[in-house]
Amino acid sequence: MPSKEEQLLVAVKILRNGGVVGAATETFFGILADLRRKNIARRIARIKQRKVRQPIPIIIPSVDFLIKLVDDVPNLALLLAKTYWPGPLTLVMKARPVVPRDILSREGTIAVRVPGPCDATDILQMFGGPLTASSLNIHRHPPATTARHAKQELDHTLDVIIPGRAPGGLPSTIVDVTVSPPKVLRHGATKIAGRFLR
Repeated sequence: MPSKEEQLLVAVKILRNGGVVGAATETFFGILADLRRKNIARRIARIKQRKVRQPIPIIIPSVDFLIKLVDDVPNLALLLAKTYWPGPLTLVMKARPVVPRDILSREGTIAVRVPGPCDATDILQMFGGPLTASSLNIHRHPPATTARHAKQELDHTLDVIIPGRAPGGLPSTIVDVTVSPPKVLRHGATKIAGRFLR
């Protein structure tokens, strides 16, 4: 059986060739893909059996990548990132025009985070750029927490699923920082201190 590093290198090669990978994040298994690839949102929609025009969460290797994807990074967003990243906190911000429209919300926002320690993070660092990180599940089904569950759910639709286990529990917390005060859109694994939300 290939080593973990060999498995991750295979995943990175697949991503660089425009493929789609299933791997554990710090919450659930995610569907990883190069967001810059044409029609990737359409493929993810087919995989999840849902409508195309739904925002797709993004993971980035470091906070430095925000300026490449976000039109204006609010000071509060940087403070939240410094406090809670890497980890399960997703920030909603206005996207730059370079970000493909079909992964954005109707308002032109992007949902992004730097994930905590997990296989997806290792792949992300080796890949060196932003990736999609939609939960690995058919629409409205529970997200996968094990490679076995992931294969049962979507094996035939992904190019590879990395063996492993995700902790499950709560998904990432989502905070919209395009408004003031910022608004928690989903309460999740990261508990935001009240001082950030006033």
